[in-house]
Amino acid sequence: MEIAIISGKGGTGKSSISAAFATMQPNVMLADCDVDAANLYILFQPTHEKEEVFVSVYKAVIDKDSCTNCGLCIDYCRFDAIHNVDGEVLIDETACDGCKLCSRLCPSEAISMIPEDKSRMYSGTFRNGKMVYGRLSPGEENSGRLVDMVREEAKTIAKANQLDTIIIDGPPGIGCPVISTITGVNKVVIVTEPTLSGLHDLKRTIEVCSKFKLTTMVIINKFDLNADMAADIETYCNSLNIEVIAKLPFDKVVVDAMVNCKSILEFAPESEIAVLLKDAFIKIKNN
Repeated sequence: MEIAIISGKGGTGKSSISAAFATMQPNVMLADCDVDAANLYILFQPTHEKEEVFVSVYKAVIDKDSCTNCGLCIDYCRFDAIHNVDGEVLIDETACDGCKLCSRLCPSEAISMIPEDKSRMYSGTFRNGKMVYGRLSPGEENSGRLVDMVREEAKTIAKANQLDTIIIDGPPGIGCPVISTITGVNKVVIVTEPTLSGLHDLKRTIEVCSKFKLTTMVIINKFDLNADMAADIETYCNSLNIEVIAKLPFDKVVVDAMVNCKSILEFAPESEIAVLLKDAFIKIKNN
């Protein structure tokens, strides 16, 4: 069973809840698909049994000794990334989309494509099972493809080790990496917070999940900071027959757990939040 934990916006507590679910039962497969800002590896400190390079895109580079400054590449570049500056052809690395057209057109073969290969996927063992996560290098692209890579590796490891539960910590928002995270999963848990922006982004996230006809549940984190807004969120979810499986209170013990590199289940197993999350996990498994 693949369970994806996502959120319409950042800062809702999604990763803390994912960490709790990852320590809810022994021998789980944990996949951190928030590749733009992976952080569960800091908490769980997994071993690095495998490291794989992820090439996000290619960038065009000009060999100035071979370039004749003919300007053909400038005429054909759709992304306006190549310019003639003081009689010299230059490529704007930021604007270059890596389409490779200029390298194919160049009559003097002065343009080569260099891979952006600083991103990585790691897999190994953590204290409660196996873990896979990706780290997209700053400024690099195609995070959705890296998410696919992480998920496929997680499935392979889970099958090889007979792990029947895969917990996926997804990225915030509703963009490409989120689509890659939820495609084909069994259950989706959306974590939200009792604010206007939280409700707005929850609506967008539910709409995306509905396109994939996924079993969707909601957790309202820090509900007691704005009880009226939390009630509005619950009413909205009820109108769509989406179950709110937990309303978690604000509690500093969650921060204390993170500081000590533990999930809330490990740090304070008898706390109110830990009990509520245990009940939520049972609902997820049985829903």
